[in-house]
Amino acid sequence: MKPDASEALRLAARCQHIRRWEIPRASFPQTREGYLKWKETLKRRHAEISGGILREVGYPEEMIRRVQALNLKRDLKQDDECQVLEDALCLLFLEHQLPALILKTPEEKIIAALRKSWEKMSPQGRKVAMSLGLQGRAEELLAKALQAT
Repeated sequence: MKPDASEALRLAARCQHIRRWEIPRASFPQTREGYLKWKETLKRRHAEISGGILREVGYPEEMIRRVQALNLKRDLKQDDECQVLEDALCLLFLEHQLPALILKTPEEKIIAALRKSWEKMSPQGRKVAMSLGLQGRAEELLAKALQAT
């Protein structure tokens, strides 16, 4: 997404899902509210872990705060680097997680998730998404999701 990414953005990308398995989705209610709480808990945990690691290896506090702000997705639409990180996460979802999700999730939920992901993405991120070459059911569901936007 950004070959000339700053060191803070590269670090934040590497820390984005660090030790994610420690807080399983199943440990929260299987509701929209539970999902949102889980995502917020993960963001805070990733920022906490990244801060500890970066301090341990000697990064200055200013860099640590920037990486944590990116992990927490502060100022998403106003911060270009944060938006690049969000685009990358949405693309990861489309390319690698969507096929498995399709197998176990009702169509209407998939379409809703695709719409939400699309809304979070920048025009550049959407352009890359359209070039992923999604096929079969994934391509069909993305087309349905985009019809309503």
